[in-house]
Amino acid sequence: MQKNPVSNKPIQSLEDALEQCQTLGMRVSRQRRFILELLWDAKEHLSAREIYDRLNQQGKAIGHTSVYQNLEALSSNGIIECIERCDGRLYGNISDSHSHINCLDTNQILDVHVTLPAELIAEIETQTGVKITDYSINFYGYRNQSEDREQGVGSRE
Repeated sequence: MQKNPVSNKPIQSLEDALEQCQTLGMRVSRQRRFILELLWDAKEHLSAREIYDRLNQQGKAIGHTSVYQNLEALSSNGIIECIERCDGRLYGNISDSHSHINCLDTNQILDVHVTLPAELIAEIETQTGVKITDYSINFYGYRNQSEDREQGVGSRE
């Protein structure tokens, strides 16, 4: 998904997100505010369906179409994150550059800010001939280690 950032200032709060909407000339409708509030309160990646269900469970009547249209507008303008997965899109509140930990036993995606050593970046640039301007890393692992997995890691039987 292409982002159209107007400002280099990262969005670090709900207030920043609302301010960026106004800066971009986006109307901060009741529905748009509901979605942003939910994403900032949840602090997890949610599908459009989960957002729709949670808002309606909270008594905030909003239609499917409104959820999808608002998520598209917010993500395409770089206000929220959209992660494309084989089973659909997930949306999160962090829109600046960051990495993810993909938890294989809970299917959660956790946000993490990682800074690689300058020497490693320089080595990658030398190997590829590409000037690195930004990066995102995907880590995979288990939150709940089972004995079988612990014994299987690195063992050769």
